[in-house]
Amino acid sequence: MSKKYTVLLALLLVAVLAFACGKPAETPAPPAQEPAPAETPAQAETPTPAETPAPAEEGIKGKIVVVGSTSVSPTIEKLAADFMANVEPGVDIEVQSVGSSAGVKAAEDGTGNIGMSSRELKEEEKGFGLDEYVLGFDGIAVIAHPTNEVKDLTSEQIQKIFAGEITNWSEVGGKDAAIIVVSREEGSGTRGAFEELMKLDKDVLVTDDAVIAEGNGAVKAQVASKEDSIGYLSLSYLDESVQELKVDGVEGTPENIKNGSYKVSRPFLLLTKGDKDEAVAAFYEYFKTDAAKKIIEDQHLILQ
Repeated sequence: MSKKYTVLLALLLVAVLAFACGKPAETPAPPAQEPAPAETPAQAETPTPAETPAPAEEGIKGKIVVVGSTSVSPTIEKLAADFMANVEPGVDIEVQSVGSSAGVKAAEDGTGNIGMSSRELKEEEKGFGLDEYVLGFDGIAVIAHPTNEVKDLTSEQIQKIFAGEITNWSEVGGKDAAIIVVSREEGSGTRGAFEELMKLDKDVLVTDDAVIAEGNGAVKAQVASKEDSIGYLSLSYLDESVQELKVDGVEGTPENIKNGSYKVSRPFLLLTKGDKDEAVAAFYEYFKTDAAKKIIEDQHLILQ
């Protein structure tokens, strides 16, 4: 082989080797990634207890039947309305105004969850095994027609008027007119307390000529419509349709009841027998709140 061809062949080999060395080596493609299997219900992530919303807390449910004094009823009705609206909406409270004696009986025989009395329990009632709760102390107002010029009576004068011993307003400083006595029905807590305080429940009794009115509202209506009448009712029922008379020179204000200078006052009792159910216990607990105390005081009752 000639020297010329040898040189050409060497150059050709060099070129081939250079080409082979300069080409990048092919890397094998990564294996195809298999799609992840779909989650089965058993594999699905379940929320932790912390992620599960807590159920709404349910309040107390139930019904409370309150039976008794027409004097206590206005205060209990206001307390019940606030309790049902703002404390325990699931509790229904029914108030029956039928007199203190009926309230004591209802608490004793279980026809009412709570009995209301606007007088102290009688001796025979104290053996019923009732639990007494003093809601507050109430004054009994002695009232006359707004036009009556008599403004003040002594306890003795009041006793004699209601006993029928004093029969004319002129005998106590008023005009010459027959006195119309208005009293409550038998079994009324207000009547029982008034008669006891005025010493009319033993040897001296209310006159048979008295007009009998059932309920504080009825007494007020009778006195407001009869110019020469006299009656008595719970302080919480007072308004401009009647005139409150001073007793022994003292006005029946909450302050005078609290300091003891106004003697014609009595406790408002709530009565239960045995263990209280959940609703009744919650209602009693509510009486201790500021909202309940304000309602009680707004009704002219004196808290202990």
